[in-house]
Amino acid sequence: MGTMARRGIVLLAAVASITTACTAAPSQRPAIVVNDGPIDQSAPPSPSAAQLPVPPLEEPTRSSVTWGDCDAVVKTRMSTYGVPDQPVQCARVQTVVDSPSMPGRTPLRLTVLKAGTGRAPIVVVSDVQGEPGTVKAARLAASLPPEFLTKFSLIGVDRRGSGSSEPVRCIEDDIRMDIVNADPASEDLEDLLDVVRQAGQQCIISLENRLYAMDTWRTAADLEKVREALGLQRLSAIGVGEGSRVLGVYGDRFPDRVGRMVFDGLPDPSGDSLVTMEGVATGAEAAFAEFAKDCVARTCALGPDPKQTFLDLIRKLRASPIPSPDAGLTAGSATRAVLTGLANRSGWPALADAIAKARDNDGAPLSKYVKPLVEDSREQPTALDIALVTGCNDTKTRLALERLNSTGKEWRTRYPLFGGVMAQNLVLCSAWSVAAQPPLSLSGRGLPPIVVLSTASDPVTPQPGTQRSAQQLPSAVLISWQGAGHGALGLSPCATDAVRGFLGDGKVPAAGTACPP
Repeated sequence: MGTMARRGIVLLAAVASITTACTAAPSQRPAIVVNDGPIDQSAPPSPSAAQLPVPPLEEPTRSSVTWGDCDAVVKTRMSTYGVPDQPVQCARVQTVVDSPSMPGRTPLRLTVLKAGTGRAPIVVVSDVQGEPGTVKAARLAASLPPEFLTKFSLIGVDRRGSGSSEPVRCIEDDIRMDIVNADPASEDLEDLLDVVRQAGQQCIISLENRLYAMDTWRTAADLEKVREALGLQRLSAIGVGEGSRVLGVYGDRFPDRVGRMVFDGLPDPSGDSLVTMEGVATGAEAAFAEFAKDCVARTCALGPDPKQTFLDLIRKLRASPIPSPDAGLTAGSATRAVLTGLANRSGWPALADAIAKARDNDGAPLSKYVKPLVEDSREQPTALDIALVTGCNDTKTRLALERLNSTGKEWRTRYPLFGGVMAQNLVLCSAWSVAAQPPLSLSGRGLPPIVVLSTASDPVTPQPGTQRSAQQLPSAVLISWQGAGHGALGLSPCATDAVRGFLGDGKVPAAGTACPP
């Protein structure tokens, strides 16, 4: 699979040194983006909230984590995702399921991975629909010069229900395939709604009490267990995309335990899925435009108009899907495959080649991008099930079929590449029952400085949404990269240097920093 299944950042900023002294505080200049979404309004933050110093980096004391060799499942998964070989260790951290019907009960074991020998740990939290946290941390560590990892270690956490942390498996294979293969051009979303309803019923039966325990609120509590197990007074961490929201919830729940945190992309704070999903559609279209420019500049196999080549491929697949022994390639799966591939900026040449091969009737390379969603094995648990359960538990938005169809019609015109898929994404939770936990709204009160990175053409966490979220966090320091892909770390030297100074030296960058493409 190599880089094809990757989503998110490819390089963690190097950490140069450990320091305990820093008095810089973030600027309070106004945010540069006007809020155009119906977001929850919070009371103005107290001035003192933004004046806290950067916490010191710590070395663990009285850690209860017992590190050892990673098992064969984890090693196989690293190979499947194409992570370079490197010394890593694994361990388990005990937490609780904490379902609404059985609060504080039922043990759950999280798998954690350590890369590097440095004494100061930095926890890595990834998107729930992307690579497991252990894979993400190992990939980031493999990109760092060895001397950096003698000072710091990266701690990847497989979030509850993902990777090797008791993965959620509740949707039958044929239902997963129906979801991924659904045609984005369909004018009536009723069939997809029926499929999603079946998925929800299957998960209710399979998960029982665990169903409503798979959410961001409890995932944040899991990180507190990780902090305690590591023997730290404060948690220093990097969040990637939706993983940043987990860290934000952690900050709201445990403000006195927050160390140095970096949010590389942050979901839109709006509680309205129509607003957030339309923002993702805009970001995806912009990312493809940048992909097309890059493709033409490299004289890639997609010709002078990659957008038209892609649209022609989708029309061709709609009339005649490419068969294969496993899943094959349809208009729906190809569209989702390209959307997934756009997130990994360094993998764009491989994505272009995969699209070209599909045009020439070889669908295997492009199909690999969606295999993590539909295939399920011990080594490679499906990512679709936990992403669907967590996402639906985190939102109360449920739309009627008439509204879904009208939105789909509008978005297919406004966003010709990915509007149909985004309308389908609105369907995914529409047939699910609503969890008791209210929609998440971050306050960020009483927190030390947090560095937030936005990317101009991000197909997963679009820049406007990240900027609106940063505007709501009193101590957030926003750095905007005018690049493309999901995440700025490692791709933008400007953003990477700012993060290096923050994590390593406690130096808070200037708020509103704009990094060139």
